[in-house]
Amino acid sequence: MPVTAAAAEPAGDLTPYGGVEADSAWRDEVRRLAGERDAVLLAHNYQLPEIQDIADHTGDSLALSRIAAESDASTIVFCGVHFMAETAKILSPHKTVLIPDARAGCSLADSIDAAQLRAWKAEHPGAVVVSYVNTTAEVKAETDICCTSSNAVDVVASIPADREVLFLPDQFLGAHVKRETGRDNLHVWAGECHVHAGINGPELAARAAADPDADLFVHPECGCATSALYLAGEGVVPADQVKILSTGDMVTEARSTRARTVLVATEVGMLHQLRRAAPEVDFRAVNDRASCRYMKMITPAALLRSLREGADEVHVDPAVAERARGAVRRMIEIGKPGSGE
Repeated sequence: MPVTAAAAEPAGDLTPYGGVEADSAWRDEVRRLAGERDAVLLAHNYQLPEIQDIADHTGDSLALSRIAAESDASTIVFCGVHFMAETAKILSPHKTVLIPDARAGCSLADSIDAAQLRAWKAEHPGAVVVSYVNTTAEVKAETDICCTSSNAVDVVASIPADREVLFLPDQFLGAHVKRETGRDNLHVWAGECHVHAGINGPELAARAAADPDADLFVHPECGCATSALYLAGEGVVPADQVKILSTGDMVTEARSTRARTVLVATEVGMLHQLRRAAPEVDFRAVNDRASCRYMKMITPAALLRSLREGADEVHVDPAVAERARGAVRRMIEIGKPGSGE
């Protein structure tokens, strides 16, 4: 496994824009400005509740990018992190794409860059490169096919068995794919999301023991995903109560679960959408400190600034975007990419 920098908390001055209350006057102003800019407002599932509630569409990053591409709006305001806005620009090159705060990055996307990927490819000539959608445009441009957490297994299974596969950047999703496919020639990059990596196995086991009737919704980026399957395999938790799910699939599963309580292992912003989908169910975070500082940078003040000033516009080099677009389109043809990450 290649050596890469360990995921860490965001550094530097990342003080969010503040001083604006999400009241009725703010909502009216946001909607008025969105109309003037011919803008569609998109919010990722991990955003602040008030940002999710004002958006035209809320969901995972790929589903939102596809909505953006199909929208008649000339401007896309993407309330998420930077790679998500880039993906929207890749799929909608002729539209204006704004992110309310361009400093909103991603520790997982930052765990590999294009130069590192080119070096890794040189060590494995002929290998097929599969990149999680949580990557930069430059990395996507070096990729054969992208994947989401929903279709990662299907994407890898579609590759001839005798071809080596380089899977990046998330080591926990990669371990899940390797486990599901049984593939020995799949190499996994040592990247991680610092928030999901912090949701650990002992924490999950303790919460499950305290509420043995609860379903477990576990994102495959989590450090506890393997532990969840171990608990099921050992009979500590009934296997049918353990669900390894993308954020989009969590919402779908929430609408059909018969559990009265669900323990959720992902970023805490997800609880807002789950509670909206199934208000009768008690959704609880496995780790209530699992909050992404980057995601929470898209504040009411940041959104208002973006609509007033046209900030911050996202640009992707056309040649990079064209190469990246091919990898994203190949992903869309396989499995169920609508439930992105």
